[in-house]
Amino acid sequence: MPAYRSELLNVLDQRHYTHQITDAERLDFLASEQIVPGYVGFDPTAPSLHVGNMVQIMLLRRLQQTGHKPIVVMGGGTGKVGDPSGRDESRQLMTDEVIAQNIASQRPVFERLLTFGDGPTDAIIVNNNEWLSGLGYLDLLRDIGPHFTVNRMLTFDSVKTRLDREQPLTFLEFNYMILQAYDFRELAERYGCRLQMGGSDQWGNIVNGIELTRRTGGEELFGFTTPLLTTADGKKMGKTANGAVWLNEDMLPAYDFWQFWRNVDDRDVGRFLRLFTDTPLDEIERLERLQGSEINDAKVALANAVTALVRGDDAAAKAEATARETFAGGAGEDLPTLAVGDGMSLPAALTAIGFTASNKEAKRKIAEGAVRLDDEVLSDPGMILTVEDDQQRRLSLGRKRHGILVR
Repeated sequence: MPAYRSELLNVLDQRHYTHQITDAERLDFLASEQIVPGYVGFDPTAPSLHVGNMVQIMLLRRLQQTGHKPIVVMGGGTGKVGDPSGRDESRQLMTDEVIAQNIASQRPVFERLLTFGDGPTDAIIVNNNEWLSGLGYLDLLRDIGPHFTVNRMLTFDSVKTRLDREQPLTFLEFNYMILQAYDFRELAERYGCRLQMGGSDQWGNIVNGIELTRRTGGEELFGFTTPLLTTADGKKMGKTANGAVWLNEDMLPAYDFWQFWRNVDDRDVGRFLRLFTDTPLDEIERLERLQGSEINDAKVALANAVTALVRGDDAAAKAEATARETFAGGAGEDLPTLAVGDGMSLPAALTAIGFTASNKEAKRKIAEGAVRLDDEVLSDPGMILTVEDDQQRRLSLGRKRHGILVR
């Protein structure tokens, strides 16, 4: 028997998104009776979102797939303050120009995963700077301030964690939760938004918005959060030794994006297929049952499905073909390429092609015997790499990272 009456909550439950719901019974009833507009907020702190943001984008996709309306809220206003959640230090403040550029750069990912338009369940994208930038400070204090107590604000994880670690929390950041609560109320008034979704670290901010709207005579609102997303070995999702796994092609080549998913821990395959792909549940259950070397087929299915969603079918097909050719000893055309000119030191090449974060790390990898050139192990950190005109060589780090050197 389904756990819920509505398709929305059943899908979210079956695909393991559910962590907390403010009033599951009431939200379930509402979602079974009418279209529920729901939103997720995204901070424009970089030109691209990363894999850690993808669960929240997929929440909006599930919302739309089950007949409801996704609202993408870009934090052009709150981005000027910076969300303190999950951080030990203040974010670097950005100019209006940088925020606008980042918002424009992030938008194509949403356009791939959501259907935008003017229909009742079509997605819309809005910028909270539209209403936050026009707020008068005294008006905000008078109209909104009385509904918040410092006592309660100090109990929220985003504040409490920072203070417990004796890290400074600026008054600017302390105001973030008030602005996010104001967002929810404003979205309810402007767009009929009834649901805010986010990660578990956003629970306090979401509840604030629900309470503020209730106290100021607005509609009944709801909150939904996902569990903290970590890999099976306890690491934060979307982080690697070489940095964030970016969603934008210009920040991370499609082959490297595909390889991230191909190389996930065996224990994560089923969970990630549920969260990050549209693969039917019965097919996921079949893939989960694969044992031994056959689990690699499930990993390829995961890599292809996620890459196709985020980068397109052609990118997924090329990445898989490149991986197969590389594994067979060839040089796939979708591998990262580095021009070494008249010559480049081995450590510099490893860093320039993105295999290592620094020349120091590169030298350590060379000493470990992890670096190969055309399948020959290299041991000299002082080696100068050269390539003849109209030729190419394959540089490898370990068994899974390969690149092409050209002149």
